Formats: sequence, structure tokens, C-alpha cells
Amino acid sequence: MDAIFPFLTPTTLTLALLIAVFGGFVKGVVGFAMPLVIISGLTTFIAPEYALAGLIVPTLVANTVQSLRQGVGAAWQSIKAFRVFLAVGGIALVCSAQMVRIVPVETLQLLIGVPVMVFVLIQLLGVTLRLSGQSAAVEAVIGAIAGFIGGLSGVWGPPTVMYLTALETPKQDQMRIQGVIYSGGALALFGAHLGSGVLRAETLPFSLALLPPALFGMWLGGRVSDRIDQKIFRRSTLIVLLFAGANLVRRALF
Repeated sequence: MDAIFPFLTPTTLTLALLIAVFGGFVKGVVGFAMPLVIISGLTTFIAPEYALAGLIVPTLVANTVQSLRQGVGAAWQSIKAFRVFLAVGGIALVCSAQMVRIVPVETLQLLIGVPVMVFVLIQLLGVTLRLSGQSAAVEAVIGAIAGFIGGLSGVWGPPTVMYLTALETPKQDQMRIQGVIYSGGALALFGAHLGSGVLRAETLPFSLALLPPALFGMWLGGRVSDRIDQKIFRRSTLIVLLFAGANLVRRALF
């Protein structure tokens, strides 16, 4: 086992596989947060660079599966509807991925975690932040933020979910749109980190090894998601976001 993954012991590999199952399960329920779960868990025992490499293939495949759950036609409509977000976010992601060894991880974690926590707490307290409809300008700004963060950390879910939640997107549509946006970002991330050197011969097999448990967890989570209504889905999404944001702040400060 050491010969396959020199940066892991059999025990830590087992932990990594279990983390991938849990990350997939959370994604299956609410449609996002798998990268947050995986990178948060893996960085407790391996270097952030290896953790980032590990989530790339599972994220790409899982998001593609999620985006196509309602068919190719529905996915294509989502691509057209959110083309500004995808284009701007993809450019920002590719650019920021080249800075992965420069920007302090703690700074990035605070930049993600604090706004997410503020947004969620406001929503949970009953103050609903709504957008009347899509705006190309707003979409470009949020897409740029999500892409910039995603290139550095592999995590671009929170800004995307905040935007879709503010639009009051129905559950099935939100799951599909998240899949489309995240699969586009994951594809850009894959290419960007082939260029940055994060994904290489040493780390690609590890990323591939995390794929089956992540998909299994996603299947289990999907069975749960199919049984919950819009109100519970929205609240579950906000709670997952809150924990994700709090964990990022915790890691940045402690």
C-alpha cells in the first residue's frame, strides 16, 4: 500500500476512503459540499496539496452524474441559463489555480467561511435574502468569486449555493444546476492542476481511488434527498453551509 500511495499508511488510506463516502453522502442529500468535506477531512492527516489532488477526480465525475440526472436536454438548458457564471468562473478558476502555492490557506479559509456564516445565520433567523431574477452582472461577480476560490482550494460550492438560494430555485432544478456549474468548474480544475503540478503521476491514482466510495456515498444520499420536500431541503442546505463555513473559520484561526 505504501508503494502505491507513499504519503499514506493503510490506516490513513482507510480514513480517506470513509471521508469520501461521507462527502458523497452529503452531496447526494443537498447537491454540494463534497469538496469541503473531503478537503477538511483529508487535511487533518495529509498535506493540503495531496488533499486537493484527491478530490479532483471524484468531484468531476460526481458533478457530471448529478448534472445529467434529469437528462442531457435539461443539463444543456442549465448551461445556457448560467453561461455567464460558467464562463467567468472558469476563467477565474484557471487563473487562481496557478497561485495555489502562494496564497496562505488561512486567508482563503476566512474569505470563504465568514461570508457564508453571515449569509446562513441571516437566513436561519428568518430574514430572507432574495433576488427577483437572474442578473448578468451579479452572476459575473459571484462566478468570479466562486472560481477564484475554487482554483485555490477546490471548493466553490458556498458562493454558488448562496446565489441559487437567493433566487429561490426549486429543489430538483437547484440540484441539476449545481451539478452543471460544479462539473464545469471541476473540468477546469482538472486541467488547471495538471498545469500547476498538483495532479500528477504520484497523486492521480489516489484521486481515482477515492472515486468509488464517493459515488457510493452519493447514491445513498440521493435516496434520502428524493424523500424530502423543498422546505426541509432548503433548511438542510443552510445547515450544511453553516457547518462548512464554521469549519473553515475554525481551521483558519486554530
